[in-house]
Amino acid sequence: MKRPLPRRALLAAALLSATGVRAQAPAAASPPPELAGALPGARRLGSATLRFFGLRVYDARLWVGAQSPGADWVAVPFALELQYARSLKGEQIAERSLTEMRRQGEIAEAVAERWLGNMKQLFPDVEPGDRITGLNLPGVGARFFVNGNLRGEPREADFARMFFGIWLSPRSSEPVLREQLLGRTAS
Repeated sequence: MKRPLPRRALLAAALLSATGVRAQAPAAASPPPELAGALPGARRLGSATLRFFGLRVYDARLWVGAQSPGADWVAVPFALELQYARSLKGEQIAERSLTEMRRQGEIAEAVAERWLGNMKQLFPDVEPGDRITGLNLPGVGARFFVNGNLRGEPREADFARMFFGIWLSPRSSEPVLREQLLGRTAS
């Protein structure tokens, strides 16, 4: 019988804020099917594995179309795919996401509460092998898929900027993971 991780470890590992990005994520040969219409010609720019105290939390892959994210990464369409290696509660994923979004800049409390509520609806409990894919819709917001099925589409550009900034902003708590996703460094 598997022994569950302590609540504190789960909370810390829920989405990010792990120590030590180690090995590169296994390469996916082709983009997730849900990106076919939304990101024509998608190709994998980079990938990384997030680990917490040596435990693999998820593999991340950044998919891009004709344009690759640069300094103004939020201005181009891209998709971030997370494939989980651990069971995590959706509520914890949402809470950790908000904590990391606050690293990107100030968020008014009313906005933060609304975003947290939305993320709690967007992010279900996950099991090993489950995938959450977020698609950046420049100037519009984001679209989220869970295991290939549309889960929701928050139509707030600021939400998308702050959310994807968790991984792609220079203020990311995981700068090595950021560089790997952007294809700038290998593991």
